[in-house]
Amino acid sequence: MSTHYDVIIIGLGAMGSTAAYQLAKKGQRVLGIEQFGPAHDQGSSHGGSRIIRQSYFEDPAYVPLLLRAYELWDEIERESGNEILTITGGLMLGPLESLTVSGSIDSAKRWNLPYEILEANDILKRFPMFSPSPQTIALYEEKAGFVRPELSVYSHLLQAEKYGAELRFFEEVQSWEAHPSGEGVRVVTTNGTYEAGKIIISAGAWAPQLLKELGVNLQVERHIQMFFEPTQGIDSFRVGKHPIYIWEADDNVQLYGFPSHGLHAEGAKIAFFRKGKLCTPESIDRNIYEEEVEMMREYLAQGIPQLNGRFLQGKTCMYTNTPDEHFVVSLHPNHPQVAVAAGFSGHGFKFASVVGEILSDLVIKGETDHPIDLFSPKRFIYQ
Repeated sequence: MSTHYDVIIIGLGAMGSTAAYQLAKKGQRVLGIEQFGPAHDQGSSHGGSRIIRQSYFEDPAYVPLLLRAYELWDEIERESGNEILTITGGLMLGPLESLTVSGSIDSAKRWNLPYEILEANDILKRFPMFSPSPQTIALYEEKAGFVRPELSVYSHLLQAEKYGAELRFFEEVQSWEAHPSGEGVRVVTTNGTYEAGKIIISAGAWAPQLLKELGVNLQVERHIQMFFEPTQGIDSFRVGKHPIYIWEADDNVQLYGFPSHGLHAEGAKIAFFRKGKLCTPESIDRNIYEEEVEMMREYLAQGIPQLNGRFLQGKTCMYTNTPDEHFVVSLHPNHPQVAVAAGFSGHGFKFASVVGEILSDLVIKGETDHPIDLFSPKRFIYQ
C-alpha cells in the first residue's frame, strides 16, 4: 500500500526547504522531492551569502514580511545551533534620486525603521574602502547583513526530517496534476508516482516548465557572483569592519557586495544586480569570461578601488524573473490545492524563512494573515 501524504513539495531549495520545515513542524505528512542533492549549486541558493535588509527600496509592502523573516531566522538558528544570519550593517549607495537610495528612505520612513543618511565625505571617513562620487549619498541601516544560503537549506531540511518529513533527492519530477474536484494531487517522478492532498511547487529556475498554465511569463537569467582579493589586504573587508552594500552607480547600474567571511575568507564577493543574460537551466553557460571580469573591474575602479585586486573565482547562478520583478507566492488560480512560490527575481532569499510559513498557511488553511496581495499571479491578467 502506497503512502498518502498531506503535502508534496517539488523543489527543496530556498523556499521548499523552509516550507518542509514549517509543515513537518505543524504535524503534516510531508514528502519533499528534489532533482539534485541537498543545498546544491545548480540553481539560485548557493554562493555563501545573500543580503538581508529592512529598508526595502523595491516596495514598502515587503517590510512587514522582512520583520517576520528576521524572527524566523532567529528561530531556525536556535533550533539548529547554526549561525545562518549575520548582522553587518548595510549601505544603500547612489545619487539621492536613485531608486536604491530614495526607495530605501521611503520604506524606512513608512515603517519607522532606524537609519542614517551619510554624505559622500561621511561614507569615505566611515568606510574608506569606498570611493563615492560627490553626488553619492547612502542610507545606512544597522540591522542589515547576510544570510548563508547553503546553511539555511541544510538546516531547514535537517529540522524538517527531525519533525518527520520524508525527503527524496536525485529524483526528477516528470509531471504533476491536480484533481479537478479541488482535492488531491498526483506527482510522477523518475522513481514512481505519489499522491497527496496538497502540493507546493517551489522549483526555482525550473518553475517556467512546471507552471506553464499559471499565466505568468517567468524568464530565467544567468548571473555571476565574483570574488576579488583586495589590493591592501583583506582585513578592512572582513565582517565587523565592512558592511553589505547595494551601490547604484552614476549610470544607474546596481551592484551589491559582502564582507569577507567563511569559505571565501581571502576575498570579498560582488555582483551585478540586473545585468544578466537570458538562459534556461539546461542552456546556462557555467563558464566565466575575461570580458565579464573586466566589466566588473571598471565599476570597482570607480567606486571600490581597494577591491580591484586579483580575481579569485566566479560562480554562476540563476534569477527567475517576473515581468514586474515582484514574487509569485499564492494559491494557484485554477487549483486551490496547489500553492506556488516562484519568480523571486534575484531578491527573494532573505524572505525564505517567512515564505515557508506563508506556504504552510496556504496549504493548511487556504489563506494566510501575511500581506501577500502584491504576489498574486492574477495581477498579470490585467496588464
